[in-house]
Amino acid sequence: MTDTLLPASTSTDAPPRHRGGVLAVGLVLGGALSVQFGSAVAALLFPRTGVAGAVTLRLTISAVLLLVVCRPRLRGHDRSAWLAVGAFGLALAGMNSLFYQAIERIPLGPTVTLEVLGPLALSVFTARRLASWCWAGLALAGVALLGQGGFDRLNPAGVAFAFGAGTMWAAYIVLSARVGGRFPGADGLALALTLAALVTLPLGIADGGAVLLEPEVLAFGAVLAVLASGLPYTLELLALRRMPTSTFAVLMSLGPAVATLAGWLVLRQALTATECVAIVLVIAASIGAVRVSAAVAGPPAPR
Repeated sequence: MTDTLLPASTSTDAPPRHRGGVLAVGLVLGGALSVQFGSAVAALLFPRTGVAGAVTLRLTISAVLLLVVCRPRLRGHDRSAWLAVGAFGLALAGMNSLFYQAIERIPLGPTVTLEVLGPLALSVFTARRLASWCWAGLALAGVALLGQGGFDRLNPAGVAFAFGAGTMWAAYIVLSARVGGRFPGADGLALALTLAALVTLPLGIADGGAVLLEPEVLAFGAVLAVLASGLPYTLELLALRRMPTSTFAVLMSLGPAVATLAGWLVLRQALTATECVAIVLVIAASIGAVRVSAAVAGPPAPR
């Protein structure tokens, strides 16, 4: 999961040169590693801050950093632009809150695997092709396989939170495009993150209390904000200037695999062979659906 806003001006469908393409792939994978290891860092914070406290720390520090960097203009925007930012901010708050509630209950890899079904469903419904529904069937087979060990082993509430986070992720994708078309650069993201931080602040304070102001906790929160928001946003923005958006989307589909690696290395979360196969099936389905969606969209118009 990542708080990435993709400005239209940064995307390109021109084939990159070999060296630039390799660099771009490295940037995308670096962003994926950053955001998933950031999620693992968040899980380490839960015993001290509570889940809501960790969400508030991440969103608040990310918002402050982005406001300082972007200094977004507040004037000159119409009502529809502010409504888009408001909806985007609520989607961010919901996506992060539900995702963190999920990773408190089930391993990181399965959480991201279930969460990615939200964007996958959006891709399938957008493409409206038979091939897309076939990929959706493969994803459902992966989910069924993931449940072979019993969703009770994964914790039913955690599974429900992961599905909810996926729904909010799909909303985030739609709303990010609308905000990106109304605000320059990352201004819309900065304003939406600020709203998301304000929305989650009461629950965060109730959950974490004065612990949130402890220097060590603030330091962890800063690391979390950089790993989960600041660094991946920067790396992905640079990558999009060097590769087609369709290739970028395919690489982003590797999120569940990266999350599984982060969960194993940082949180010592071991998965069964069946669960690993299920994750691979969902990744394959996501990549296939992205490729069908890109084919339906066709080549970009000449500039």
